[in-house]
Amino acid sequence: MRFLVAIHHPVGFDGKVEEGPEVHKAIDDLNDEMVAAGVRLFVGGLQSPGTAKSVQKPVDGKIVVTDGPYLDTREYIGGFWVLQAESMEEALEWGRKAALACRTPVEVRPFF
Repeated sequence: MRFLVAIHHPVGFDGKVEEGPEVHKAIDDLNDEMVAAGVRLFVGGLQSPGTAKSVQKPVDGKIVVTDGPYLDTREYIGGFWVLQAESMEEALEWGRKAALACRTPVEVRPFF
């Protein structure tokens, strides 16, 4: 099974200011552990929501592109892993490690 492990950040989060060397090392160590275990398929960090573009098809059928995220929320996905795991329980173990390494809430969700 494949799982998304998403890292959530509050609006206004600045990793350059709020994440020190120990956080970066913990994330690097977790990435190394995931690779060694053969579970990591892909990993990526995302820029702030202010860099997003939203593409929508309104009722009249014309595509509209707007600046900013599609949803106005207090949190956003700041990065993620795509993992290959045997079960939700195994994926949650990696999610727990991700929450500890990143020091932020993490969501674990299976793919179809």
